[in-house]
Amino acid sequence: MPTVRDEEFPVLIAGGSLVGLSTAVLLGWHGVRALVVERHRGTAIHPRAAYFNQRTFEIYRSVGLEQEISRRAHEEFLQDGAIMAVESLAGRELAWFVSSLNEGVRDVSPSMRHYCTQNVLEPILRRCAAEKGAEMLFGSEVVSFETEGAGVSALVRNLENGQEHRVRARYLIGADGNRSPVRKRLGIGMHGRGTFSNSATIYFRADIRPALRDRPLSVIYVNNTALKGFMRFEANGRSGFLAVNVAYGPDGKPADVEGADEARCVQLVRDAIGVPDLRVEIVVVQPWKAAAEVADRFRAGNVFLAGDAAHVMPPTGGFGGNTGVHDAHNLAWKIAYVLTGKAGAELLDTYDLERRPHGAFTVEQAYTRYVKRTDPSLGEVGIQAQEDDLRIELGSRYRSAAICPVEQNGEGAHAHPRESRAMPGTRAPHVVLRRGGTEISTLDLFGRNFTLLAGRDGEAWCRAARAVAREFNLELDVYRPGSGDLEDPARAFAPAYGIGESGALLVRPDGFVAWRNREGVENPHQALAYSLEHLLCRKPLPSRHSEAA
Repeated sequence: MPTVRDEEFPVLIAGGSLVGLSTAVLLGWHGVRALVVERHRGTAIHPRAAYFNQRTFEIYRSVGLEQEISRRAHEEFLQDGAIMAVESLAGRELAWFVSSLNEGVRDVSPSMRHYCTQNVLEPILRRCAAEKGAEMLFGSEVVSFETEGAGVSALVRNLENGQEHRVRARYLIGADGNRSPVRKRLGIGMHGRGTFSNSATIYFRADIRPALRDRPLSVIYVNNTALKGFMRFEANGRSGFLAVNVAYGPDGKPADVEGADEARCVQLVRDAIGVPDLRVEIVVVQPWKAAAEVADRFRAGNVFLAGDAAHVMPPTGGFGGNTGVHDAHNLAWKIAYVLTGKAGAELLDTYDLERRPHGAFTVEQAYTRYVKRTDPSLGEVGIQAQEDDLRIELGSRYRSAAICPVEQNGEGAHAHPRESRAMPGTRAPHVVLRRGGTEISTLDLFGRNFTLLAGRDGEAWCRAARAVAREFNLELDVYRPGSGDLEDPARAFAPAYGIGESGALLVRPDGFVAWRNREGVENPHQALAYSLEHLLCRKPLPSRHSEAA
């Protein structure tokens, strides 16, 4: 294992699981070296967080990992299966929530939803992070940290031999889970629904193929007199896990499953499958608490919170790990731009402004699904109305200094991806284009830089963008779909992006629309210069350059 003594890194990441490793990958993609410190001796060994949505796969697509992860996912699980509720797998069907995982969503993204476990995904992320310059200390922990000048000084301890090292970094990211020592040391509180179940996940081996009856099922919620929870099985039909949120004793009263012995776990699996004499081998049991909370703030000085350290939610809907990866995507480019002097330090204030409202909304949506699908006894009074999954997964609408206009109009913290039409603050829409005879997505045009997209008649915007980029010493990608080798055969780009043929917009490195002008203007150079100065937190943007969204 590498050792670090009084060494400096631009970024120190506390936590080397899904979110911490994704953060290291994304920072490395932007050329920022990170040190990852993780308590466990390696990556995940149990198949947690098995669902990854389209936005998460779009992010992995941007760094070249989508195909590899997709291939491994198909080796593990049946993809595109149904999500349903049963009394038991062999017994009565209660409800069908989703008939096929990607049904009705293939038009909004070049990427698909996947089931892929963390024990398969994390080694891929670890390798990629190392290839991009990250260093990793497994079997170690951040013991303490303090602000030191313009950065952070942390004490890191090797848990095997007790050796301690001093690490100095410009920024510290706490991706250290729902009990986050980083968050607690900062004194940041949590608010929300609190804990409402002492749950456990039972990993087991058993032949459940007869009970499946050839049904293409991906997630199965169980609700009977013995338990409430959900199941998922591997593609071979001979292993899987049962997450038990509520177990009932012989008297019919709810009882925590935490601490259940092997015989009790075997019985719970049999009750869920609905086969009384099923041969079951228990592999491991992991207790956990179902909770719905969000941190009071995601930033304290040069320290940031991401993933479960910032928001804790029940697994219903599969939003938790995905939301953490999206946190990392939002934060990584901002840190990179500030470190390289492309942006003012105030850009980092926008992380909390953008991600905390989305985290709070997603926590409540996960709780709503938990009540409806798993435990109606919690009561539906006061819960949020259930929104379309796409509004949660692809519909974030940011409001901050990193979005123009300054005077942002319109209601709602989210917008459906089929309705957003590149409104500033929303994810740039997926439109199929052709380049060199090959179909690509507009999303494939976005990388490490800001991107200007102009309509077919927007050449003046393109010339101005190149000139402004030189003046700002900024790399800026410029495209005009429908011209040159970037074909727009369906003429779909401009309508999807809410501009006329002479309009233009700027897209941030994380794929969110930062600024838009629906038509041409007399002085495009001035308009772009003012806008970029604002977006990069170099100077305020005069209101006359605002667009009514």
